[in-house]
Amino acid sequence: MRAEIHPMSTLLDSAVRKICKSFDNDPTRLLDVARAVQEKYRCVSDEAVDVIAQVLHLPRVTVESLVSFYAFLSREKQGRVIIRLCDDVIDRMHGYDRVLAVFREELGIEVGETTSDGNITLERTACIGMSDQAPAALINDVVVTRLNSDRAREIVRELREHMDPNRLVRTYGRGNNAHDLVRSMVHNNIQTEPLVLLSAINRCGAIRKALSLRPVEVIRAVKAARLRGRGGAGFPCGMKWEFTRAADGEQKVVICNADEGEPGTFKDRILLTEYPDRVFAGMTIAGYAIGAQEGILYLRAEYAYLRAFLEDVLQKRREDGLLGDGILGRDDVSFDIRIQMGAGAYVCGEETALISSCEGTRGDPKNRPPFPAQHGYLGRPTSVNNVETLCCVTKIMEEGAAAFSQYGTKQSSGTKLLSISGDCRRPGVYELPFGTTLREVLALCDADDAIAVQVGGPSGQMVGPEHYDRQICFDDLATGGSIMTFGPGRDLLEVVSGFLEFFEDESCGYCTPCRVGTVLLKEAVDRVRADLCEPLDIERFEEMGTMMKAMSRCGLGQTAPNPVLSTLENFPALYAGCNKVDSDGYRRSFDLEASLSEARAIRGGHPEAATNGKGGPQ
Repeated sequence: MRAEIHPMSTLLDSAVRKICKSFDNDPTRLLDVARAVQEKYRCVSDEAVDVIAQVLHLPRVTVESLVSFYAFLSREKQGRVIIRLCDDVIDRMHGYDRVLAVFREELGIEVGETTSDGNITLERTACIGMSDQAPAALINDVVVTRLNSDRAREIVRELREHMDPNRLVRTYGRGNNAHDLVRSMVHNNIQTEPLVLLSAINRCGAIRKALSLRPVEVIRAVKAARLRGRGGAGFPCGMKWEFTRAADGEQKVVICNADEGEPGTFKDRILLTEYPDRVFAGMTIAGYAIGAQEGILYLRAEYAYLRAFLEDVLQKRREDGLLGDGILGRDDVSFDIRIQMGAGAYVCGEETALISSCEGTRGDPKNRPPFPAQHGYLGRPTSVNNVETLCCVTKIMEEGAAAFSQYGTKQSSGTKLLSISGDCRRPGVYELPFGTTLREVLALCDADDAIAVQVGGPSGQMVGPEHYDRQICFDDLATGGSIMTFGPGRDLLEVVSGFLEFFEDESCGYCTPCRVGTVLLKEAVDRVRADLCEPLDIERFEEMGTMMKAMSRCGLGQTAPNPVLSTLENFPALYAGCNKVDSDGYRRSFDLEASLSEARAIRGGHPEAATNGKGGPQ
């Protein structure tokens, strides 16, 4: 007898095949397929995995692995509405715990659970790029900011009435946040007068100027401006383009890294919202310079609310001859851009992991060499630049290398966009010349009483008042953009523990130094907080940090020890408790009773069942 085919299985099979076909049954678009299935069915079920693997001719384990990797994909069915409450350090400082408690109470569920009617799922998530208006949450793709207990209670009650997250937005932010394709309550919070990047838009001037030059001359202009990558590492942009142009292979690729996942960073959000033409012009100029016809904007899932707007900007640029075939009437110049959505993975901010994700796989970092400039997306020579860097390229073409490099220092030319949040009265985005001191930054954002500042996000360093006269630049206090301020009364070890928890959650798990090291460091810091540390812990901190930096596969593991190492150096008093020694010679963190509890349970719970009757083991 033939097995009866369930109608629902037949419908799912047909729908998933249709989704695959919409992406040309291309296995390199697996992430897009999985996202589309997740959106339609609220999960990527075992049945869907089977169909996807069959249609795309992929091993089933490849599809399963991808679904399990990304935070915004799920094997289990989720609610029609998913509340993802941001739980980074800044949100915790501003009331995350109180808001979470209300959501749990009103929904009657814990984090990771779905209400009994299947309507609402409650999740926590890492930084969503809204630290300047925390606490914040993503409700499906709708951003809700400045939450408090009362608003959380209202949100649950409203959702139960209409189940439409869009109706939670009552007022719009300024600028393009109020655009018909955005309709967001997000505020830009631009706190300084425009210098370079935040100045008025000239939609085609930069491309017209670039096309008047030979590609090598464009690269020469970028090198003359001494532009360094704004992602944090500071690699010279012109040199990267030169390597990519010279690499073997006719098909070259430009990727814009818009996976702004470093906690406390949100400056790219402003550029994507208010200056997308500047971003796309920079990508087009990069394509012309290196000989690429294909560009990819990798947009983090948390910024999905901007996607329709960005697609519209791209289409208008095509209509105006600024993208596509024959740019500005030049038959020999073609370049187009597609948007690749992420699905919630901090490690994809690392360029090789981002390339893996663009190829439709898990966002696993790749071994280097070869470097992306030689062997990148689908094996093609690839230049990966971040949003801010490409905006700098556009301005260099518009106004010349000399005008750009009049700002900054010898080793760090131009301006820097800073995302400032925490204990300050004026959080937001600041455009400042490189070389500005941290003390000047704190004065601008009204954080004069800061007892500590985290420069560069969790992967950066924490500094105290004795360092406030240092400069924001690549050769002193380097930062991809995040500046977190901490005022009097803040528990800095709690902050360090929060950063380590973030790294532990976001580690891809590929290499042991990162996968295990982040856990051990977190446990050790929590022992310090509980006053259970001892002298050997300091040595272990330093040994483990050195090992992780040297042996981890990618930048996540290499920088994960920084919260501990920088506070050991700059705030040694935090670890003063490690100088204590137990009077009986035991390890202070060892709890005999807790260690024996399992054995006692096995032996029947008798008080002396697992001891010699004197408190020691038999």
